[in-house]
Amino acid sequence: MKKDILTLSELSKADFESLFKRAYELKERHKKGITEDCLKGKTLGLLFDKPSTRTRISFETAMAQLGGTPIFINAKDTQITRGEPVKDVARVFSRYLDGLVIRTYSQKLIDEFAEFSVIPVINALSDLYHPCQVLSDLMTVFEHKGRDKDLKITWVGDGNNVAHSWINAASVLGLNLVLACPQGYFPDSAIVKKAVETKCGQITVTSDPGEAVKDADVIYTDVWVSMGQDEDDTKKQIFEPFQVNSELVNKASKEVIVMHCLPAHREEEITEAVLEGPNSVVWDQAENKLHMHKAVLEALITKGNS
Repeated sequence: MKKDILTLSELSKADFESLFKRAYELKERHKKGITEDCLKGKTLGLLFDKPSTRTRISFETAMAQLGGTPIFINAKDTQITRGEPVKDVARVFSRYLDGLVIRTYSQKLIDEFAEFSVIPVINALSDLYHPCQVLSDLMTVFEHKGRDKDLKITWVGDGNNVAHSWINAASVLGLNLVLACPQGYFPDSAIVKKAVETKCGQITVTSDPGEAVKDADVIYTDVWVSMGQDEDDTKKQIFEPFQVNSELVNKASKEVIVMHCLPAHREEEITEAVLEGPNSVVWDQAENKLHMHKAVLEALITKGNS
């Protein structure tokens, strides 16, 4: 496996399969009360300049449960904010840490850290991608569906960073992915083009949510206004037809599962009835971040130091 996880398009199908297998094993071992110490004596830095609940806590807990030590670093407290070059900070961190998780506004910053770091760098969210989120989401899909083939996955909402990582994954794993987004809010055309050119899987972008969810096995949504964006009532009006509600869910497969990476704005992108309803798997989805992050940390840090 590559040293870093910056985007999912950089992973091979074998990398995905290895991470899924190990994440399921670690989840089962955790349920049985089996403790792990594969990262004993290792230290993970978490450099965040965006707020986080699930991503921060799941990475910190994952590192602790593997026997290692997590260190949270608020980006505002570093010399980066005073103009210290990223390449300098990256080389210093490489002398202190065994791995670095970054959650930031700029994919360019994460890429630069990876370029100058000897240690593994993990993208925990940027303006363009959210790869570890989709790794745990896929784990949840396969867990609930019992298969990884012949699935129709429908994204409903903004063509944002999570959507981009779903597109990356679809192009590697050969998924049937349909993205229903309002005109003007489609995913980045260059990311879609690159994925389609792999000729692996089926990626469709439409502005018709009703048609998109027909026979869907998975419906996935996210907030309409992402972190760092201004609240916009006009945007909310544009997105109203893309709300995941009971009427939309009823157009999908009877066994459809509904996913949301959280936090959710109830009665905006998803209704309370659907979020708390029988088709929702959002709490399993949130839990699986812990187990997938364990698999990621183990794979990158132990292999990177072997």
